[in-house]
Amino acid sequence: MAGHSKWAKLKHTKGKTDAQKSKIFSKLVRFIAVEAKKSKGDRSSPGLRAAIEKAREANMPADNIDRAIEKASQSGELERVVFEGYGPGGVALVIEGYTDNNNRTAQDVKHILSKNGGTFATPGAASWAFTKNAEGKLEPMTTVEISEEDGNKLGELVDALEEHDDISEVYTNAA
Repeated sequence: MAGHSKWAKLKHTKGKTDAQKSKIFSKLVRFIAVEAKKSKGDRSSPGLRAAIEKAREANMPADNIDRAIEKASQSGELERVVFEGYGPGGVALVIEGYTDNNNRTAQDVKHILSKNGGTFATPGAASWAFTKNAEGKLEPMTTVEISEEDGNKLGELVDALEEHDDISEVYTNAA
């Protein structure tokens, strides 16, 4: 029987898990790089220690962590960016991330939003719907009820945004 080998099955399942790990690791490398920049490579700073601990919890190899810290101390400056927009059904979106090129990231986010039924908004247009909690995370003050179809579209939009390397968090006020 062609195509039913044990190796073929292993290859496909390993490919899926490797893709998931790669996505998580790239986000963690970005997080470590930002914290290493803030602390100027000082491993004893609380932010960098927390980033390293988070990477260890995700079973990231120590040499990957060391490379991320080393690269961050040698590379250009990463800046924090916040974009706002509206998704399907009028849901407010706040998109946070870190980038070395603000113009490129802004255009990428605009493209992802327009492709998935969302619109890019000016600063302050969507942030009114959120408050910061004690941990610095955004929580919706008001929620918007959306249909199941809009919920599916919103899920696809959030997934597409989170796949972008420069985006770290996406907040919505969907119920």
